[in-house]
Amino acid sequence: MRKERMREEEEDPLSPMARVFQSREIDYCAVTMIGFKTKIKPDVVIDALKYNVSKHPRFSSKLSDDGGKWIETEVNVEDHVVVPYIDPEEIGEDGDGFIDDYTSRLTMNPMDRSRPLWDIHIFNVKTSDAEAVGVVRTHHTLGDGTSMVSLLLACTHKTSDLNTVSTTIPSLKRRGRYKNKGWFLRTMFTVGSTMKLIWNTVVDMLLLFATILFLKDTITHLKGGVDVGSNPKRFYHRTISLDDIKLIKNAMNMTINDVLVGITQASLSSYLNRRYDNKNEEDGALIPYPNNLPGGIRFRAGCTVNLRSEIGFKPLADMMVRDSKCRWGNYFSFIVLPFSIGLQTDPLAYLKLSKSMMDRKKHSHHAHLAYLMIKICQNLLGAKVAAKLFNRTVINTTTCLSNVMGPMEEISFHGNPITYIAPSGYGHSQALLMHFMSYAGRMTISLAADPTIIPDPNKICDDMEQSLKEMKAALWENGLL
Repeated sequence: MRKERMREEEEDPLSPMARVFQSREIDYCAVTMIGFKTKIKPDVVIDALKYNVSKHPRFSSKLSDDGGKWIETEVNVEDHVVVPYIDPEEIGEDGDGFIDDYTSRLTMNPMDRSRPLWDIHIFNVKTSDAEAVGVVRTHHTLGDGTSMVSLLLACTHKTSDLNTVSTTIPSLKRRGRYKNKGWFLRTMFTVGSTMKLIWNTVVDMLLLFATILFLKDTITHLKGGVDVGSNPKRFYHRTISLDDIKLIKNAMNMTINDVLVGITQASLSSYLNRRYDNKNEEDGALIPYPNNLPGGIRFRAGCTVNLRSEIGFKPLADMMVRDSKCRWGNYFSFIVLPFSIGLQTDPLAYLKLSKSMMDRKKHSHHAHLAYLMIKICQNLLGAKVAAKLFNRTVINTTTCLSNVMGPMEEISFHGNPITYIAPSGYGHSQALLMHFMSYAGRMTISLAADPTIIPDPNKICDDMEQSLKEMKAALWENGLL
């Protein structure tokens, strides 16, 4: 056993965002559902975890009593791997329902802070899109989506070559602007761009302060209350074609994030329109509706922003280095996106609105200043006050979006090919969380929903699929494909 003196020497302080997430006022957890094409042997998982946990200090550390530092501790991997008893006759052919109920109950079971904050649940249950499912639950203090994907890559291999570690995500640097212009045009662009940057940043920060103090979203069928963070959540996912998204991206000269935001605005508009008038629903089918949406809906979404200077992925060992430009941890911030909720006759209008909004948000230092504000608040007033300020923004907006780039090729975990990866989370004071993750030519949409407010989140997934089809069809009709 390690001595206490050794543990104290191995203490490592938490990052500002990690300090926020460990606060009792928030207590965010991530849930990642991984579908496999074959049945899983629990003993193989345990042996693999013993090897990988030993290499990763976060998964072999617990929080200090004040929640401010990581303290290395002994890890009994068997205590973190759960294989629940499954009665095949009781489940029948409803494997999806069984896992849905189990993970929903899991959101009401707090993590034990006296040990490392992670656990894995293994289900050799056939579902609609997998032969077996693994549910990985981690506390958000361990790391953000970028960090968790780097860990996944370190633990897996390419399915096409099981002797090759999964390194199928490029490491990208942020692009500079106006590098190919002449010096005069470059100077003029720089001056104009700087003035616009200052203006956008000032406006965004004023709106952020207003949101913290008093500015609230309209109460809709998707808006949660103050106590929604403590309610059980249910998780749903849907897989769509990444090639279709890239097709729209290239045709409209957008980014993948722009397309996803456009699809989200379109689908949530359709969903809310239907919820405001249930009388037109026939046998659960999605049919055309008149405009039932009230005017002047304020609907905003928090959107996570990766603050690392290199926005791709590095090998896990490189990310653990303190001076790494793609460092492990919670190195992200957020921006607030004002959605346009309304029915559009042209599906491409949602994409144009999305691109305009995202272009403006990209030309602002909102994300960096929000992170700095949390950091300064923690240093001056403490982690509890910083967590309350952060949570005020969450409470007063409607939803949260996150998009993480995943492996470009199919990967396997010790010979078990992975069919999908669906990240999500719970503990947020919002009734709806939306996560996107690309994997092997597909895009997985993951929803975490409060069933007392959103009883049919699967229909949001239906609307997203339908919106993507309508946008693609509109591009064909307009001769853009």
